[in-house]
Amino acid sequence: MASLAAKLIMFLSLLKRHPGSAAALDSCIYLGEEEEISLYEDGDVVIGGLFPLHYSPVSFHITYKSKPLPNTYNYFSPRALRWMQTMTFAIKEINQRHDLLPHLKLGFHIRDSCDDVPVSLRSAFLLVNGKPERNFKNDIVKKSESDLGCAGVNRTVSSVIIGDAGSGVSIALLQSLGSFHIPLVSYFASCSCLSNQKEFPTFMRTMPSDAFQIKALAQLVSFFSWTWVGVIGAESDYARSAIQLFLQESVHFGVCAAYTHFYPVGLNQQDLDTLMKVIQMTSSKVIINFSGEAEMQGILREIRRRNITGFQWIASEAWATARSLWEKSDNLLLGTLGFAIQKAAGIPGLQQYLMDLPPSSIHELPFLAEFWEETFDCQLNGSVNTHRHGSENYRDRVSCKGTELLNDVYSPYSDVTQLRVSYNVYKAVYLVAHALQDMSNCNDGEGPFLNKTCANPQRFKPWQLLHYMKHANFSVLGKTVNFDKNGDPIAYYDLMNWQRKPDGSLNLVKVGFFDGSLPDGVRLVINESMILWPAGKQSIRSVCSNSCPPGFRVARRKGEPACCYDCVPCAEGEVSNNTDSVECLHCSEDRWPNEARDRCIPKTVEYLSYSESMGILLCVVSVLGACISLAIIAIFYKHKDTPLVRANNMELSFLLLVFLTICFLVGLLFLGEPSDWLCRIRYPAFGISFALCISCLLAKTSVVLMAFRSRLPGSNVKKWFGSKQQRAGVLVGTSVQVLICVIWLITSPPHANSNTDYHSATIIIECVTGSDVGFWLALGYIGLLACLCLIMAFLARKLPDNFNEAKLITFSILIFFAVWITFIPVYVSTAGKYTVAVHVFAILASALSLLFCLFVHKCYIILLKPEKNSRKNIMQR
Repeated sequence: MASLAAKLIMFLSLLKRHPGSAAALDSCIYLGEEEEISLYEDGDVVIGGLFPLHYSPVSFHITYKSKPLPNTYNYFSPRALRWMQTMTFAIKEINQRHDLLPHLKLGFHIRDSCDDVPVSLRSAFLLVNGKPERNFKNDIVKKSESDLGCAGVNRTVSSVIIGDAGSGVSIALLQSLGSFHIPLVSYFASCSCLSNQKEFPTFMRTMPSDAFQIKALAQLVSFFSWTWVGVIGAESDYARSAIQLFLQESVHFGVCAAYTHFYPVGLNQQDLDTLMKVIQMTSSKVIINFSGEAEMQGILREIRRRNITGFQWIASEAWATARSLWEKSDNLLLGTLGFAIQKAAGIPGLQQYLMDLPPSSIHELPFLAEFWEETFDCQLNGSVNTHRHGSENYRDRVSCKGTELLNDVYSPYSDVTQLRVSYNVYKAVYLVAHALQDMSNCNDGEGPFLNKTCANPQRFKPWQLLHYMKHANFSVLGKTVNFDKNGDPIAYYDLMNWQRKPDGSLNLVKVGFFDGSLPDGVRLVINESMILWPAGKQSIRSVCSNSCPPGFRVARRKGEPACCYDCVPCAEGEVSNNTDSVECLHCSEDRWPNEARDRCIPKTVEYLSYSESMGILLCVVSVLGACISLAIIAIFYKHKDTPLVRANNMELSFLLLVFLTICFLVGLLFLGEPSDWLCRIRYPAFGISFALCISCLLAKTSVVLMAFRSRLPGSNVKKWFGSKQQRAGVLVGTSVQVLICVIWLITSPPHANSNTDYHSATIIIECVTGSDVGFWLALGYIGLLACLCLIMAFLARKLPDNFNEAKLITFSILIFFAVWITFIPVYVSTAGKYTVAVHVFAILASALSLLFCLFVHKCYIILLKPEKNSRKNIMQR
């Protein structure tokens, strides 16, 4: 402990050498020239306490060359006074219990930290060096450095300190006291950096780590689709660590920071101008502020002065329940959301304890006197607080009557509806008590220390108490309190929404919670129906780029945050069915995007069916053509003995009519959904049927031509063109086509195919030829027969018969060629059902040309001009 006293001497001597710093400390610590803010009660174990009873709205950045500001005003914090009183209440409550520390009395030594590092360091050194003497300040001035040893202070020291509220102050205390292994239990320091047990092995807290708060905040902004948020914070370890963690965590939720801005703890007008410029220059409407209550007050004043509205504030837990901000915000904080530490349902007896302030204590204790004067805006007789308020304003106050009641006014001190930090203080005291109880229950030979020894509860080392605190597991107010390996409690936050009561006061409404003990994905629960938004019933929209609807994908903008992007339509064949899709997905082969490109639908199946108009028309023509052919057969058969029928080679005419009927019916094979067996039938049937027709025409033309030749004297040609020879000629002409088709079917037969190359959104079910050589050989052979038929018909066109059929054959073949020559380029250039339609049209057109040219006029004579159906008329030249 001597080394600790030596460190205190060095610290105090430093203040003496630099009076500016000392003046800054004095202006915060002391209410009067001869009084100090210190609360002490003796006990077997004295627990130290540091509470920010005062805080400054401006920063005390006093250098060696600068001078302290005169009459600097330090605000008094009623909330911190409630926290301090909660500590004394808990200690007195434990001392009255018989089941907890029955043989030990707890004492306390509490000092004001002023939320300032130098002040906190001085107070901490005074705590761990024993009970202060009354005129300690004067002693500092009068005694030399050599006189301030351990003998100058009481040996009753604080082996553990409950404090401080700020993370930055706690870090400074740990760096100074850590080498002495003195435990520090914070009730409000949340910086995740303090969880580093290698750097801060003596630190514990009843306040959850910011690591959990950051996870909760990131999930909160993601829940409401706020992807473009502003992040600001004070220049402190707490804010820097929290903002760094938030930027890392928010990436997992697709949230971007529109800006990140740090401002000094003491904001001057230039700092405020810079901050307002940053806030107003971006499109973000959501602001997350990691700061304390004092910094937020300065920001609110400037925002109110500039009349800046329309922002959704997200509060860090440091000011999520700070009611004092509401009074001067002019509804600027209406709708604010923030995570507050878990609230206690109530601490029995605390409210009565807070309200029970005897007049004697109010006059004796400077901080209570100041609280009383601030609460009732009056002046106590003999008060030592004159210089802290400015003498002129303070002297204008009326004297306190002595009959004032705390029940008549509202004060954060007496407000026990939101016991959050006070609950943490309460748990911190019980943590120390239960650690001491575990130490008292230790049996020799079973202890946790060297040689299994135990520590003496009345004379122990601070590090021994720390060991028991690390392993403490107890219950407070019916709730289990335990700590992880880093000395952090399990996180549980209430999501608070700032709403206005009918009387204009603040109503902190719990609209959700975050439970760190639950699995990821279910930790955050929000009741949206209970939330009151700044703009009314709807939440503010805060995005850098509007969401990309289904059917579009996100295209990042080069050099900009990930939340700033353009929406690009999905490419052909791709879909996106989610909002803000990073990439589009390909549809399967049998599916295609709908018009909105947000889902894949079955592709349109296309083939020439019987049900569509084109198919119906072709089907009707095919059937009609076959019926006409059959009708002509019937007419010819009925009039088979007439000269006209007999003179036109009756047998070949019947064969030709039958084959034409087949040609008409072959057209039906090209309708309907193609299949492999249908494809293998339709092409050979087409080729063979037309080969039969043209072979018959070729035989008829040959008969006509040879018949003329046979009339010449000495000619024996007629014997070569009898009925048998004609039938044989037809069979021989057709057999070549049959052979081609057989080879075609064996080598590479036609088959059905689903074609998506022509139109991606359509599946064309078609018959592919299999072998293009086979198809064009079959078609070419029909053309060859037609050419031979045309040549022979042309040679016989001027025969002297009155009824010369060669002219009709010539004309019909010419039409045949015209149809098929037109068919070839159209067939090659079209696809799908139109190719099939062209093919069927060519079949029907060529078959109809043969039918009408060769037989219609004959039927006309047979049926309507029977007088011309005579041998004499036929033989007449």
